[in-house]
Amino acid sequence: MHYKEFGDGNPALMVFIHGGGVSSWMWNKQVEYFSSKFHCLVPDMPEHGRSKNGVQFTINDAADKINELIEEKGKGKRVIAIGFSLGAQVLIAMLSKKPNLIDFAMINSALVKPVPFANALIKSMMFTFPLVRYKAFSKIQAKSMYINRDYQDTYFEESYQINKDAFVRIMNENMSFKIPHSFENSSSKILVTVGEKERKIMKNSMKEIIESNPNCKGLIIPRIGHGFSLANPKLFNTTLEEWIEHDVITSEVK
Repeated sequence: MHYKEFGDGNPALMVFIHGGGVSSWMWNKQVEYFSSKFHCLVPDMPEHGRSKNGVQFTINDAADKINELIEEKGKGKRVIAIGFSLGAQVLIAMLSKKPNLIDFAMINSALVKPVPFANALIKSMMFTFPLVRYKAFSKIQAKSMYINRDYQDTYFEESYQINKDAFVRIMNENMSFKIPHSFENSSSKILVTVGEKERKIMKNSMKEIIESNPNCKGLIIPRIGHGFSLANPKLFNTTLEEWIEHDVITSEVK
């Protein structure tokens, strides 16, 4: 699994786990902000970015690989892990597998509720799949995900490289994910976020996550949809920093 590493001499480890269809570049603004004080690791999950080496993506396998990376790089360090969307599902699996490995976990926009008619939905998405090879369509998609012009070419190139089989498998993993029973055993301090403009199923997912572990706190981000860290990097960074350093959360969901 390919990863980038920054500030390895710093005393606390911060791991960023990207969403589906993108890769480690989605965290560039966070790495730029935090790498002067934190040891930052930014992996490309299997079948994403530079980790396209024939290893197929599964949430459980990605969780195992990133946990192993944390054990290797984070010895004696406070560990903070941040995941978005598919990466947030991976983070939930990581916490469930190694309940005492991570000190702070920020779970952003994780789907944990079954998607109605998921198979039919995936099949319908396959009709539009060929459009990812057109830049105009890619730009429309990028805009909906808060991807700015600096990264639209990278997003297009990575979308172009994904094949149908990988797309279907990743979507199946995403839409069928459920919170493992062992998640309740995680000792991490956990912050769960969702955008105010996200779908109801995402807000219900946040509620289920919060109810599944007593260490969870929830936060709804005003005026934002699916993509908090990309939509408003400055707010994302200060939200994360104030929670880690001062245990401050604005407008916590009760």
